[in-house]
This record gives sequence, C-alpha cells and structure tokens, in this order.
Amino acid sequence: MARRIPFPAGLMAIIVLVLVHQACSVKIPHHCPISSCGGIHNIKYPFRLIDDPPNCGDQRDTTETEIELNIGLLVPILAIGAQFAVKIVFGIPCVIVLLIYKWRRRHFSMYDAIEEFLQSHNNLRPIRYSYKEIKKMTNNFKDKLGEGGYGTVFKGTLRSGQLVAVKMLGKAKANGQEFISEVATIGRIHHVNIVQLVGFCVKGAERALVYEFMPKGSLNKYIFSQKEGIFLSSEKLYDIALGVAHGIEYLHRGCDMQILHFDIKPHNILLDDNFTPKVSDFGLARLYAVNDSIVSLTAVRGTLGYMAPELFYKNIGGLSYKADVYSFGMMLMEMAGRRKNVNVSIDHSSQVYFPTWVYDQLQDGKDIEIDNVTEEEKDICKKMIIVALWCIQMKPSYRPSMHEVVGTLEGELECLQMPPKPFISSPERPTEDVGDRSACSSTTSGELNMETIN
Repeated sequence: MARRIPFPAGLMAIIVLVLVHQACSVKIPHHCPISSCGGIHNIKYPFRLIDDPPNCGDQRDTTETEIELNIGLLVPILAIGAQFAVKIVFGIPCVIVLLIYKWRRRHFSMYDAIEEFLQSHNNLRPIRYSYKEIKKMTNNFKDKLGEGGYGTVFKGTLRSGQLVAVKMLGKAKANGQEFISEVATIGRIHHVNIVQLVGFCVKGAERALVYEFMPKGSLNKYIFSQKEGIFLSSEKLYDIALGVAHGIEYLHRGCDMQILHFDIKPHNILLDDNFTPKVSDFGLARLYAVNDSIVSLTAVRGTLGYMAPELFYKNIGGLSYKADVYSFGMMLMEMAGRRKNVNVSIDHSSQVYFPTWVYDQLQDGKDIEIDNVTEEEKDICKKMIIVALWCIQMKPSYRPSMHEVVGTLEGELECLQMPPKPFISSPERPTEDVGDRSACSSTTSGELNMETIN
C-alpha cells in the first residue's frame, strides 16, 4: 500500500518545485545591435541577417553563464524553502503535542484531586455510581429538567423506583472544586431542609451528582411568576422562609463543621410535593471550623443582588456566617414583597430599590401595598420585612445570627423594633448579640431590637 505523504510536507514540496522551475527558466538576454532589417532583436541561432555580427542570436556561448546564475539563484531559494518546510513539518506537531500535554495535565490534575478527596472521605453517605448506571437511570439523558452555567439537570429513576435529579456538571473549574464542595458538604449531613445527595459519579471528564427529586421546582417561580396556578399565600411563603432559616441555621451550627453556603437565593431553594423547602446547590460552599468567627476566602463568590457587602468592602467587617444571613435577608425581602429587590421598570422611581422604599414606608407608619393579601397576611409580610431589614444591615456585626432569625420569625410582631436604615451609616453599638435585649417583657432568644441606639 502506498505511503501517504503528510499534507504540510506535500505542500512544501510543491512550493519548492515551483521555485526551482522559476529559477531554471531565467534567461540572460543576449542583446545584439539593431539589425539592418527593421530593428529586429536577437534572431535565434543558427539564423541571422547577412549584416549582423557572426555571434548574433548564437546562444551557445551563454549556456555556461546561465547555468551558473540559475544555480546561484536556486541555492538560497532551496535553503529558505527547506528551512520553512522543517518549521512547518516539525513545528505544527510540536505545538499540537504541547497543547494536548497541557490539556491532559490540567484534566488529570482535576481527576487526581477528586479521586484523592474521595479516597480520604470513604465514609460518605452518598453512593458512587458508574457512568453506565447514570445513563441507565436517566434513560440515556432523555428528560432534561434544566440547564445553566453549572451544567445540565436530568430526571432519573433508581432501581427502587425513587425519582432523582441528576446534575451533569459542566466544564470544571479550580481542579473540580465545585464537585468536591458539593460532596464534602451535603454528602455528610442530613436535614429536612437540606436537599439530600443520593449519589455521585466520576469517570474521566464526566462528573454527575444525584439528588432527591423536588417535584415543585425552585422557589424562584413562585415569587416572581405572574402565571395563574402557582400563586402561594403569604402563610405558605412564611412557612417556606422559616424552613429555609432552619436549614441555614443547621449548616452554621448543627454540624461538626461550620458550612457557609455563599449562594442563598430563590433559585437555590427547592420545594417538594408539600412545599417543604430544601437548600440546594452547594458548589460555592466552604467548610470551616465551628469556632471560626472570621473566615478567609480566596475569591469573591455568590450572585449579585444577594452577595454581602463585606465580600467587596473589607473595611466594614470580616467575612463570616453573616454573609449567608445577608443573602437570606435579601431573599426574604423578595418573598415578602413578591418582587425583585431592584426593579428599574417600576412606575415610581422611589420604589426601584425595594428595601429602601419599604423601610421609609414603615418608618413613616404607612401601610405596605402588596397585591392579593388579607389584613392578617399583611402582618406576616411586615414581620418578614422587618426581619429582612435586620439581616441586610451594612455592617455584619449589626446582623442577627440565623438562630436569632428563626426565633424572631417564630415570635410576635410586637416584639420587633425597626433596625437602622440599610446601607446608611449607623451609630456604633455594643458587640453583644442583638437578641440579648428585647422590647417585650417575655423574651425569646431570637427577638431583635436595638434599645441602645439613639
């Protein structure tokens, strides 16, 4: 069978042959005097006019000179062509090999990091599935539930008949850290308000996380959607908020490690058949020692609109579990108002940023206008808003803990005092927890007030 010539080598061979042909076709004209017959130049040998010189048109005396000149021109052309051919033939494969090496090194480094983590945490609750089992439980990835920057989620069924959601992770970042974060956090805990990680899969570039299935989807659509049939009452939203608060409290102080989520938002709160909320998506979560009041973070993480200001401005306070409190407060505000906190399309410019507008309404003793709510529900919404205003204080030290938030949501509205206005510089306060002082005669650990602020 004939050997196939590589395309770069074949191309260069053609280029060199063309250059050689051009070099060999160069002629040195032999100029003779204008002949006596009408100014005719260079009549070719052996023909000439009678009056022309004897060697006119005779090319035999120029052959040696032409060959020397042609060879002199051909040598540098061949040298340049050969050098260029070598660069093409050997350079392109070298570049390709280098790129493949870097790709394999980065990905194998990610696989090694994941495998090392799994081997050092071999007592994890979730089951490790093979990729073949993942394909089987999802019916070859037939029923897609959603897609985002994290990857794609498919509906699946275990052999037991249990429905699951299979998240196929997208392009890995930071050595597979998002996969490790998920397995390291929810893979070791169990709580009614935390989504359960059933299992996982790692095979080469394929990484999957298998969760319990949440048939009602995310909280996001129940807050902002205008479609009929998915409207939730204020009582139900209050129950969901309280459940989420319990879940975050458990993450902060219910485990042997402190788990900070860093991405609390409506989209990451999933609902089961009974609308029981479950905190999900732990790709940005981090584990810290329980006693760490201030934690370190190598990069800003979270979703704009829910990220605590200390993630950007270090001078207002250290980073801690209070970052999750802030995110919960922004979400709670949206749940109470049934709108985005920032809405530039709203009719009144004063209502563009909801937290500031609603604070002014409460401070002036005005009612908060919320559509489709009863008078009793207005009190529930007011409680949720005041708690949210405490949670989104600019300084972390002004915010309550999630334990205090739970106690306040379960307490009476009359026990709540208005906090300072968010994002406005507030007077200094003692370092004790806000729950240590109460406006009620019968206090609970979660009641928020600030009697010492003038």
